[in-house]
Order: sequence, then structure tokens, then C-alpha cells
Amino acid sequence: MEQDFSKFTAEDWKNYRPDTDSPTSPDGSAGRQSAIVEIRAGQGGDEAGLFARDLYRMYSRYGQTKGWRERVLDSNNSTIGGYKEIVFELSGEGVYDELQNEGGVHRVQRIPKTEKQGRVHTSTATVAVLLKPKKTEINISPADLDISTYKSSGPGGQYVNKTESAVRILHKPTGLVVTCQSERNQLSNKETAMTLLAARLLQRQEESDLSSLSAERRDQIGWAKRSEKIRTYNYPQNRITDHRIEKSWHNLETIVNGDLEPIIKAFRRTPNN
Repeated sequence: MEQDFSKFTAEDWKNYRPDTDSPTSPDGSAGRQSAIVEIRAGQGGDEAGLFARDLYRMYSRYGQTKGWRERVLDSNNSTIGGYKEIVFELSGEGVYDELQNEGGVHRVQRIPKTEKQGRVHTSTATVAVLLKPKKTEINISPADLDISTYKSSGPGGQYVNKTESAVRILHKPTGLVVTCQSERNQLSNKETAMTLLAARLLQRQEESDLSSLSAERRDQIGWAKRSEKIRTYNYPQNRITDHRIEKSWHNLETIVNGDLEPIIKAFRRTPNN
């Protein structure tokens, strides 16, 4: 019997321990994977930051139900408790297989808590899901890197803010820039930044390979690398709609609180996926 997460409280989530014996892919063959998820607030100001926080909570709690391990790699808080951006790693059985279709622009329609006249606002957040490459998949030459350090900002106390523990890495051949300031020491931040860089280089390589294929073949591969609006979360109508497969669900709060399984299952049944 499937667990009902719709009435879970924050304390329930804290104490939840999943049954990890069940397979996480349709044929039970998915192996252990690691995926890096990047969520960034888009249009909508503070409300977009709150929506980014909600999306992070949705993926985090879904990961808990699957028995995945989570590690926050970097984050940038907004002024009212949301996220300007948050980057985290999920590891476990079939992580990337299940989340690869989450990449794109997510749109929310709801009345913000700060709205005095009851008007519905539209905000967006972008999600990127990157497969964490194995060490042998991406070869990065030290000569191609420009590494600098700076003082961390945000929460962390005097220790974090007074030491140059944050790391910025520029990959000169591509112009890609990654930063990390989530750890308390420079070495750990450098290792995390290198992990992010490797994942983004692998994504760029895959996108380059994809662009060389015919349009028909690209359509057969699916939507994982596209960046258009993929999903709308309409709170007044209690409805989530995925525009790629033209399917809606009317249990919005339950899904946003971590029960992402109905959407994951819908993509498993989609021929192009």
C-alpha cells in the first residue's frame, strides 16, 4: 500500500524513514545515481523566491520518500524567506531517471501573502536537473581554470564572513562560471564547485550532441533539455498542469508537499520519454 503523505506535518517529515527495498523504476533496474538540481527564482520578485523554496521542498520531500540522500551545495536566500537560488545533490536509486523531466520553467499562479487586494499574481522559477558525471566522463585540465576566492555572504556568522572560504571557478574555454560558499572551508567549497562545473560541462556536451541530430530524433529523445515553460501551478483552481503531456492533476497541495509520484508515473507512461 502506498504511503499517504497528504496529511504529513513538518514533524512527520522529520521522522519519516522510507522503505527502501522497493524498486524505483518500472522494471526495478535503475542503479544508484546522483543528480544535481538547480532552482532559481525567475519573474515575480519576492513571490518567485518563495515559489523556488516551495519547489525545493517538493523535491526534497519526494527524495525522502524514495530514501535518497540530499546535500545542499549552494544557496542564496531572498529577503522574506525564499530562495534566489538553491543548488543541491540527490543520490540514490534512479534519481536522475525520475527527475530528468523536471528541467524547465515552472509557473505559479496564486495570491501572495503580501498581496492586500486579493489579486492573483504569476511568478516563475527555473529548474535544471544535471546528471552528476563520473570522474572518467569529464576531463578538466587545471590549465583551463581560473580559480579565485572571496568572503562568503549571508548567514554563517563571523567565521564565515571574515575568511575567504568562498570559491569562484571560471572555465576559460567555455566561459562557464561556478561558485560555492556553502561549506566552512575553502577546500570543501572548491571540491563542490568542481562537481558543479563537471555536471554543467557534461550537460553542455550532451546538448551539443543533441543539436547535431535531426529534429525528428530530438523529438524522440524527449524534453529533458528544453527550457520552455513546462508546468503551471494554479492555486485558486487547485490544479497542476504539465504542458508537454497536456495532463492536469487536482491535488496541488499534496504534490507540492512531496507526493510527486503521480507526475513521475505519467512521464513513465509517455512514449517519447
